[in-house]
Amino acid sequence: MIKNLKLEHKGGYYNYKVHEAKLNNLSNGFSSLKNYLHNMFVNCPNEYFNSGPRSSGLKFRLNNLDLHQISGHEISDLARQGLISNKERFKEGHPKVQVFLLETDDNTVAMEVPIWIYPSELEKFNKIFKAKSPLTGHIDILRIENSKIWIWDYKPNSFEEKYASTQIFFYALMLSQRTRINLENFRCGYFDSNYAYIFKPELKMLKNKFLFEFE
Repeated sequence: MIKNLKLEHKGGYYNYKVHEAKLNNLSNGFSSLKNYLHNMFVNCPNEYFNSGPRSSGLKFRLNNLDLHQISGHEISDLARQGLISNKERFKEGHPKVQVFLLETDDNTVAMEVPIWIYPSELEKFNKIFKAKSPLTGHIDILRIENSKIWIWDYKPNSFEEKYASTQIFFYALMLSQRTRINLENFRCGYFDSNYAYIFKPELKMLKNKFLFEFE
């Protein structure tokens, strides 16, 4: 029911998992997403992930970001349960939360999803990332809810995060490019056991006179 592949990418081993039954039930209308997730088990371009920029390392803010803080969100409750239920099973918080969601949450279909975007797929890529290699990343949690694809990142101290929204926006942009699903169909968020922060990813977040507002 849960398909698993360990990916040896820069930064460590990423335990890519897909819940086949839930993906089949929830992916109506998103056939290209289903195909992409299946394809990554056999055709993941691992060489992309061992050099070049990583979305988790981006240190700048987006423009026009409408970020909503929510206390008591469902995903925070699930995170709290996962930290308790998987206390003896895993040492680190991420797998405690991720695996619990994948195994018990009706809407979670995958974890540690590998994604990338080519320089030719984003205007001013070289200026933004100062690189010629693809931008890469791994999505912590992928959910499908109310006909939207939700990209979630577990952040143990989400209240202190400064650039998490930038990281997750590019996750959405990368997965949109890889699946050819319009960005309108995506939603983004990061969370811990107390708070969730959600937003709608939009290309206008990249568009202003200087492209980005650096700190």
